[in-house]
Amino acid sequence: MFDIGFTELLLCAVIALLVLGPERLPEAARAAGRWVGLVRRTVRQFTRELDEQLKADELREELRKAGDIGLDDVRKTVDDALAEAKRYEHRILPAEPSTKPSATSGDDRPDARP
Repeated sequence: MFDIGFTELLLCAVIALLVLGPERLPEAARAAGRWVGLVRRTVRQFTRELDEQLKADELREELRKAGDIGLDDVRKTVDDALAEAKRYEHRILPAEPSTKPSATSGDDRPDARP
């Protein structure tokens, strides 16, 4: 991460020993370790949240594209179906009712008298 070699670490340890003394050095090392752990966890959490947000943005974009494509396909299918229905509507719709009396009315019976 910081590209620190063994000699640099040894030099930092010697300087810390001279500055802090042997009594306070273990306590300072524990505190430094806690700070380093906290920074690492924070960076890891930030990276994870950033990755999740980027994935969510990519997914939203893919869904938007898929929705646009799917909606266009549905619209074309519906338009085609309507056009075909209009071509055959004269076969589907019943003919205009005629003004002649129907065969089931009581006036058309052969035995009926005027």
